[in-house]
Amino acid sequence: MESFNHIVDVLTGAVFFKVPLFGVEIELIVLYLAVPMLFFTIWLGFPNIGCVGHALRVLRNQPRAGEAKGDVSQFAALTTALAGTIGLGNIAGVAVALTMGGPGAILWMFVIGWFAMTVKMAEVTLGLKYRVTDARGHVHGGPMYVLKAVLARKGLPRLGIALGGFYAFFALFGAIPMVQVNQSFAQVSVVTGISNGWAYGIGLAFAVALVTLGGAHWLGEVSKRLTPLKVAVYLAGVTAILILHAGEVPAALARIWHGAWGFDAAAGGAIGAFVAGMRRAVFASEAGVGSAVMAHSLARTEEPVSEGMVALLEPLLGTMIVCAVGGLALVVAGTWNDPGLQGIEITSAAFAHVSGWFPWLLAIVVVLFAYSTLVAWGFYGLQAWGYLFGHGPKAQWSYKLLYVVALPPAAVIDLGRVIDIIDSSFFLMAVPNVIALYLCAGELRRDVRDYRARARRGDVAPGSGAQ
Repeated sequence: MESFNHIVDVLTGAVFFKVPLFGVEIELIVLYLAVPMLFFTIWLGFPNIGCVGHALRVLRNQPRAGEAKGDVSQFAALTTALAGTIGLGNIAGVAVALTMGGPGAILWMFVIGWFAMTVKMAEVTLGLKYRVTDARGHVHGGPMYVLKAVLARKGLPRLGIALGGFYAFFALFGAIPMVQVNQSFAQVSVVTGISNGWAYGIGLAFAVALVTLGGAHWLGEVSKRLTPLKVAVYLAGVTAILILHAGEVPAALARIWHGAWGFDAAAGGAIGAFVAGMRRAVFASEAGVGSAVMAHSLARTEEPVSEGMVALLEPLLGTMIVCAVGGLALVVAGTWNDPGLQGIEITSAAFAHVSGWFPWLLAIVVVLFAYSTLVAWGFYGLQAWGYLFGHGPKAQWSYKLLYVVALPPAAVIDLGRVIDIIDSSFFLMAVPNVIALYLCAGELRRDVRDYRARARRGDVAPGSGAQ
């Protein structure tokens, strides 16, 4: 066990190695993910400004079944990806950013989320371009397929297979979001008094199994209904907090602005606010990690760039709206500054300002967020498993059963080292994915420019979803 713990410590230390940034230490992996956000935003011509309207038009004109290659609609692919992206990190993560960097961190989360939109678009476009179809006619995609195809084309097939395998291997571990089970049980236990973690874990695993065992179609159907619901319920609670404290909103906005630019010396001034906001925005958006590519690759479309544009809505909704509005609510409620609270406790206390039963509403939100995340990441792990062991029925069922069985213990165990392994694996996925983005930078720009030119002329391919 000592040897195992030492290995985990070395892995965690390497992945989350910190470097000084203007006197504040920040994880190198965060910078590794932040740099392509800036680069591709400029390189691709600021699609996070000019393509949002087009992305919405794509969703309004999605091809129906049989009109294009793919297993689910473009809206279902988007909500499946959002199910995995908008999780407890968007609730507790905002509170952590406030604790670390003060109110100014909220503005920087918003800004970094805006840059993250372009990376989402880039990685999803590549995922659609290089997706594959199995013997049963189902499509599969992800950074591993991109790396395999692109490096084979460059005369380095073994390196492509190795980097794709590297991504898939760590995706298997990164796709076990045990903390979602643990933290959702913690909030449910607080408001209900339920102390039987095994019962909660088994019940949640059973609910996940109903969707996971059903396949991609079930996943898409559940996601496109559950994701809007969970976001709407959470934003309803946040809106109630803002209405209750309406008179304090202008002062809160001013405090966020001043904190972002260092006029408030708390929490390290501007640099502390920037680092905290960047760290949490990168984590919350998952841009650069490549996980959402596996969901978007199912989309029914013949135009990879069109789905890439749909994907840029993810950080817009998850980071720029959900995180920013939630952060504003915590600032006006004042609970972020309570030294006796941390993480989701800060959000729960803010909800309690509205009514004594509002923490129950948060418990419902937490369960919905955790459930949808577990369902989506179960699918991501299945794609990684399929890349390594094949997409046959036996291989798929073996992974699904392993995934479901792994969930209940998370409600009762001290996660500790498990979280270290899962978090490290999650961010190691970004290493080969970002390499793939840089390798394909030239073709990405050509493809995006070509698609946008054809879209302006109304000359996109049939079944693109953008007529």
